[in-house]
Amino acid sequence: MYRSHVLVCGGTGCTSSGSQQIIQTLEQEIAKNGLENEIKVVKTGCFGLCALGPIMIVYPEGCFYSAVKPEDVPEIVSEHLLKGRIVKRLLYSETVEDNSVKSLNETDFYKKQKRIALKNCGVINPENIEEYIGVDGYAALGKVLTEMTPEEVIKTVKDSGLRGRGGGGFPTGVKWSFAAANQADQKYVCCNADEGDPGAFMDRSILEGDPHVVIEAMTIAGYAIGANQGYVYIRAEYPIAVKRLQIAIDQAREYGLLGKNIFDSGFDFDIEIRLGAGAFVCGEETALMTSIEGHRGEPRPRPPFPAVKGLFGKPTILNNVETWANIPQIILNGPEWFASMGTEKSKGTKVFAVGGKIHNTGLVEVPMGTTLREIVEEIGGGIPNGKKFKAAQTGGPSGGCIPASLIDTPIDYDNLLAVGSMMGSGGLIIMDEDTCMVDIAKFFLEFTVDESCGKCNPCRIGTKRMYEMLSNICKGNATLEDLDKLEQLCYEIKAGSLCALGQSAPNPVLSTLKYFRDEYVAHVVEKRCPAGVCKDLLSFEIDADKCKGCTLCARQCPVGAISGTVKQPHVIDKNKCIKCGACMEKCRFGAIVKK
Repeated sequence: MYRSHVLVCGGTGCTSSGSQQIIQTLEQEIAKNGLENEIKVVKTGCFGLCALGPIMIVYPEGCFYSAVKPEDVPEIVSEHLLKGRIVKRLLYSETVEDNSVKSLNETDFYKKQKRIALKNCGVINPENIEEYIGVDGYAALGKVLTEMTPEEVIKTVKDSGLRGRGGGGFPTGVKWSFAAANQADQKYVCCNADEGDPGAFMDRSILEGDPHVVIEAMTIAGYAIGANQGYVYIRAEYPIAVKRLQIAIDQAREYGLLGKNIFDSGFDFDIEIRLGAGAFVCGEETALMTSIEGHRGEPRPRPPFPAVKGLFGKPTILNNVETWANIPQIILNGPEWFASMGTEKSKGTKVFAVGGKIHNTGLVEVPMGTTLREIVEEIGGGIPNGKKFKAAQTGGPSGGCIPASLIDTPIDYDNLLAVGSMMGSGGLIIMDEDTCMVDIAKFFLEFTVDESCGKCNPCRIGTKRMYEMLSNICKGNATLEDLDKLEQLCYEIKAGSLCALGQSAPNPVLSTLKYFRDEYVAHVVEKRCPAGVCKDLLSFEIDADKCKGCTLCARQCPVGAISGTVKQPHVIDKNKCIKCGACMEKCRFGAIVKK
């Protein structure tokens, strides 16, 4: 029995910030102070508040130490763990209240969250199956195999209203029922952990922090549809997630929770890992299955759908990591419990990876129907540096931009589609007034062009032409007629592409054209970028009233475009200027402006 547990985040974000060194230093200092039998160090998954990493939480007090450095550890051990004196200067500022320490769950970031998929992330050691079992792990599997028929399992998932958390939001129970209804000598259960959207890291964090939940859920699905083999298709770029998932699979086999005759029920099920090579298109279900089969990852025409003819030509169900993470809780707590959260057509919660121009970047899990304003202003802590919120991008390259005028939109599947975006896997990128929306659309198109598998012409050629048109707009080389052509091309690509990735590729362009057309017009007609981002449309000028003639800007200019004498206003030769911005960065008087 330990009197204190020290939880240190071992997710990718905190690991990259040096949490492994913190754990080592912590263990050394604990040993040095003779506390090995009193203090337990636990390496957990992601806590969610990635902006404050590396994170350390000490229980039973619940003290939340943020941005911890190795040199802080000796003080924490000697003062807090040995003498019982909390080191307040290292605490997350919001948890310090007068002379007391506020619970982490009462902070703005956490108090509006409802954690189901992330329930165990940041709570247990993901490499220890006993800790997972200690929080009701595999209890749902036991209940399913000993008390429920496959039909009852599917009905439970249907009644919960759970929809797929990876893209279009197809009802999970309905998908399972299709596969169950098809008779075959072999069926498969697959997990999509490819997660290729820029800015998305929900699935990675769940696999790093709670890998057993995916194993348990896939096994339940195998029983429900009559499959005995599962595959997890995961990005090779997620080494920590891959390692912990393999450890979890090995432990589950050792404990008899994978393999032959699970719970003496006569049911067999096993799982294997397949590594993806980083192709974005392999997030599309048919391309993913083609890749597992050992072929080039290209989408296949549908129908037939995977539930009829999927992996190796057999009935297959595919869900993403977050979808799987909800299943055990639905089984244990009942479908009514899950359906009581969220909106009428979008039940439960949704995990978002919040990033971009926002104070609190990290993982957020909120009930469906939570407004964008609540996520940005309350949970996210608002926009840094006093800037204004401009737009939010949801759904990655397949989604769209939601403008500030729609910040009170409740976030669920149908509302996002109605405003020209989509849920996608749950990446949520926040943009402020310094963001050029044309440049954002170009960024996502560049990504789509690079990641197109090339199988169909609309996506292979069409996205390339769209990118060229956006590049011309950003350079000031386009006309108003080009905007109409761009919009027309968007609709043609949507209609003609083979798979959902090509069909949704124009969404960032269409949504920015709809809500920020004035910015496109400014680039085309006025030859200026309102946000001051597009380099070819920029010009730098020196305000003579503010210039002190210090000559620093002239000395910084790499091409000698700035002239002037000491203590006299300087001038920029626009014909020589390469618009690098070095002068503006170094000016101490704010005399150089970008126009």
